[in-house]
Amino acid sequence: MSYINSYKELIVLQKAIELVKLIYMITENFPKPQLSDLTKQMRRCAMPIPSNTAEGYARKSSRKYPLAFGSARELETQLIIAKELQFLDETDFSPAIIYSLKYYVC
Repeated sequence: MSYINSYKELIVLQKAIELVKLIYMITENFPKPQLSDLTKQMRRCAMPIPSNTAEGYARKSSRKYPLAFGSARELETQLIIAKELQFLDETDFSPAIIYSLKYYVC
């Protein structure tokens, strides 16, 4: 049996960081008027996902994990809205939704 030596080894944390990077990349192409609205909100939702995961692990507390899960659900909703507004095409939408769903399912 192998043990994790650092929170950085958590697959869920690594995937959450990838999700943040993906969100920053895809929102870069959103129309400029939305930069202050949907873009910022999506980025603000993405950032706490890895942060709360790391904090929960460090504190050996599961109380931060529901916050990460909640942020992932909020981000998922915003991705759906962005797709409905045609800010995202299927190429960007699919990987983002898969990342936000796959690693934060209770």
